[in-house]
Amino acid sequence: MTDLMDDWRSFLVRWSQEWADAQDPDAPASERHVRDEEPVRTRWLGFPPASEERIRALEERLGHRLPPSYRTFLAVSDGWRHAGGFVWLLAGTDAVRRHEDAAGLAEYFPADPDDDPTPEDVLLAGMWERALQLDVESDAVYVLLDPGDVDDAGEWAVYCYASWRASPPERYASFGAFMEAMYREFHSLQVSRSKSAGAEFVNATTRALDASVEAARLDVLGGRYERASASLAEAIAYGRPRATGLRDQIRRLLGETYLVSFDGLTADPLYAPEFLAVPAAEDVWHHQDRPSSARHLGGASDEVREATDEILRQVGDGTFRYTAEGPFGRAVEEARELARWGDGDAAWRILRAALPEWRPIGPEHLAPVGLCADPLLGPLITPERGRELLATPRAGQRGDTPTPAADLDPPGLAWLAEGDPGNFLTSYRFVLVESVEPAELPGRIGAPGDAVLNAPTTLWDSRTRFPGNGTVTWEDEALAAVGRAGPGWSFAFEAAPVGRFDERWFVSPGMAASRGTRAVTVWSEPSRAHRPGVFHLSVTEDGEERYAFTVRATSVSGRGSVPAALDPDRLFPRDDAHAEGLGERRALEALAAEFGVRLPRFALGRGRLHSFRTRPWNRPPGPGEGYVTWGVVRA
Repeated sequence: MTDLMDDWRSFLVRWSQEWADAQDPDAPASERHVRDEEPVRTRWLGFPPASEERIRALEERLGHRLPPSYRTFLAVSDGWRHAGGFVWLLAGTDAVRRHEDAAGLAEYFPADPDDDPTPEDVLLAGMWERALQLDVESDAVYVLLDPGDVDDAGEWAVYCYASWRASPPERYASFGAFMEAMYREFHSLQVSRSKSAGAEFVNATTRALDASVEAARLDVLGGRYERASASLAEAIAYGRPRATGLRDQIRRLLGETYLVSFDGLTADPLYAPEFLAVPAAEDVWHHQDRPSSARHLGGASDEVREATDEILRQVGDGTFRYTAEGPFGRAVEEARELARWGDGDAAWRILRAALPEWRPIGPEHLAPVGLCADPLLGPLITPERGRELLATPRAGQRGDTPTPAADLDPPGLAWLAEGDPGNFLTSYRFVLVESVEPAELPGRIGAPGDAVLNAPTTLWDSRTRFPGNGTVTWEDEALAAVGRAGPGWSFAFEAAPVGRFDERWFVSPGMAASRGTRAVTVWSEPSRAHRPGVFHLSVTEDGEERYAFTVRATSVSGRGSVPAALDPDRLFPRDDAHAEGLGERRALEALAAEFGVRLPRFALGRGRLHSFRTRPWNRPPGPGEGYVTWGVVRA
């Protein structure tokens, strides 16, 4: 603020001249206000400066020394017209008065100590009585200068409130900050007004801002996205075209989805295929109606709207696929195949290596934002990876290569014993099969008549998209996600199975899965208040069980010759007070080391995988045996 206090006049003269130049000289007299005649003629929105004597007299009347930025402003102009778009006259020395809650708003902003208010709440609650009112004429907007909210430089905060904005008062750190914001508001509103009138709002300020937008575009392509984002944010505050569409691309890759619209790019025939799918995918993934994506089509041609319908259909049914030209496009296809089977970290490494080869489809395109809408690759673009993407020079630009973001998948299997914040892996079961591709698993252990892979989806969504046949039987089929479990291994995994493990009925799917190879089957259930936990492991080869063991809180049972590395008596010692939880971790660590296998935490928790319904994991009742089923009937 020091610069502004030292040069109020240059700032105010620039504002006045830009405002005057923006007025329509041919506007009919009925559309002009009498108060505007003088500033149009003189090209000055202010008034003569206030003398030191007038300023001191005001301070004596108020009982306060005025804050620095307001005091120095008055010494240049004793009041101001058109502070932004909704305050038509700001007070000079003769019109400043105490507000004394003249608006009757204090009761709506209480700071009762019983409610544990923040310091900001207390300041705002008391502001209405003590503040000075600076607005003289406005569109129901109050501009209040608060002597109770003072910073180290002696500046008083300004609060601006309008009931029609349906939001709390907006706070500015000082009067100078408020005036700078109102200057930006004037620019932003004038851009729209000029466009509506078929004119263009152009001056030295707009030309400088537009140059900064272009420089920011090149900065982003060169990996300097943080600097570019700050420049674009300033240009947005002035209403400059292009700035929002460019900055929204940065925001979306950083994981910021709120109010990301790409500002008209979704309605442009060149850019719509890249950008429209992104908000559409957000709608679908958050279970909102797909037609809401049409809000991004203002001004679109019939051709674009027709193409939009197809994009929305693909996004809605999960068949949308992001594509790109050249080497980066080929990397996308390779990465998608890896992500399809759960190897998200390898998929990201492929994309990351190809980023320098990415090319924009036009001058408003900064990065492969469309990746975010791809059902397989989109989940891989975490905020951390989005930062890495933005920091990587591309499109022929040069710059420093960023430090790679950390992998998302831990090695091995032990992470299963940690649970997760959503608690969806407290129980699980899986089959690992050696030397068999994931796509082959339905043919080995798929449910009769249903041995096909479903389209990739999340674990939980798969249960609603691919429900069972609905018949009540003894069968305990698994809707299993499939993928690769490390070099040479595939997996079929079910989280939170409905069925419970019972050795009397259990039939390992590994028996069928291991024809001509090996298979490992694991079933884990946590302890409950009414039953102990269980951990089962069995290894089969060529359709025959080689060894197995089942561990409960009070017993260990086993069959066959269990290798020393997997000895349950070593992994689940009796004298360990935490034997169950630690034992599961030890067993998973030993299993991963013994067979060189892993499971992809990210793909199972947040990604999308193919799934299929397995054969039952238990046997049918024998002669004289019965079973009980439970159901809920809704009235």
